[in-house]
Amino acid sequence: MVTRRDVAQLAGTSEAVVSYVLNGGPRGVAPATRERVLAAITQLGYRPNAVARSLRTNRTMTFGLVVPDNSNPFFAELARSIEDVGFEHGYTMLLGNAMDDDEREATYVRALIDRQVDGLIVVPAHGGTRGWITELAQKGMPRLVLDREIELPEATQVLVDHEGGAYQATTHLIGHGRRRIGCVAGLAGLHPTVDRVAGWRRSLAEAGQEPAALVHVPFGRAHGYRAGLALLAERDRPDALFVASDEQALGVLRAAAEMGIRVPDDLAIFSFDGIEGGAYTVPALSTMRQPVEELGRLAVEWLVAKVADPDRPATRVVCTTRLVARGSCGCPDPAGGDSTITEATA
Repeated sequence: MVTRRDVAQLAGTSEAVVSYVLNGGPRGVAPATRERVLAAITQLGYRPNAVARSLRTNRTMTFGLVVPDNSNPFFAELARSIEDVGFEHGYTMLLGNAMDDDEREATYVRALIDRQVDGLIVVPAHGGTRGWITELAQKGMPRLVLDREIELPEATQVLVDHEGGAYQATTHLIGHGRRRIGCVAGLAGLHPTVDRVAGWRRSLAEAGQEPAALVHVPFGRAHGYRAGLALLAERDRPDALFVASDEQALGVLRAAAEMGIRVPDDLAIFSFDGIEGGAYTVPALSTMRQPVEELGRLAVEWLVAKVADPDRPATRVVCTTRLVARGSCGCPDPAGGDSTITEATA
C-alpha cells in the first residue's frame, strides 16, 4: 500500500509538506513544491486514509440526506441535484429512504448522526412524532429542512412557495374557461398539501367560483389513479383538476383514458412538481415546476458554509415555481419532449 512517506520520498520533501498540500494548510507550500507533491500522488496512485483524515480534521466529508420516498421521481431528481452539488464541494452523500414511515425516518436520522456526517438534510415524511428532533438539536450538527416545513431548532429551511404555485396553476385553468375545478391533494395535514390546497381555494375564491370535489390521497400514481376513477365517475364530474403532484396526475391520466374521458377536451389537468417524465405523457403534463437545481444548490452550499463557520445563523429561504404549460391543460402540446416545452406565467 502506498503511504504518505512514499509520496514524500518521490517528491523530495517531508511528510509534513505532503500533509500541507493534501489538507490545504496549515502552512503554505511553494508552487513548485506543490506541483511535485501532486505529481508524485498521481504517479503512485496515493489515496489518503479517510478515517485517519476525519480523526485529524474532525470532518468526514459526508452529508446525510433523508427523503420520504426515493421511488418518487421528484425526490430522486432532488437527491441527484443535492449529490451533484455536494460532489462539486468534495462531499459524499449518504441517502436514507424513509418510505413515508416516521419510525424508518427516525432510524435513518439516528444512523446518520452516529456516522458523524458533517451535516444533515431532511425532507420530512408525512408527520407523527419526531423524537429525533431533540437528539439532532443536542448534537449541534449543521442541519437543514428541505421542501417540507417542520419546527427544527437552529435549522435552515429551504422551501418552495407551494401556495403561490397552486394559485397560478388554478388561475391558469380558469383562464381556459373551466368552471368546475376539483383538486386531488396529498395527505391532509402535510405541509405541501395544506399550502397547495390553500392556493387552489384562493384562486377559485377570487374568481367567484365554488370549489369542486377535493380528495386527499398519498403522493403516488396508484393513489392518483384510484382518486381519478372515483372523481370522474360522479354525475357532476369536474371539468378540470388541479392535482397536487405529477405522480398523482399520471394516475389520473390513466383513469381518464380508461373511462374514455378526453384530456384536455373533457377534462383539463394541471399538476405540481415538474418531473422529467411529465413531458412525455400524451398529452404532455402541464405542471408547476419546482426549482430542483436551485433547491439542491442552496441546501448544500449553506451546509458547506455552516461547516466552515459554525456561528453562521440559520435562515429561511422560499423559492418560486415556474408554470410549464403543455397539452393537458389545453395549451398547445409541443413535440420533441422537454427540450421544446412552453413556459409561461399565469
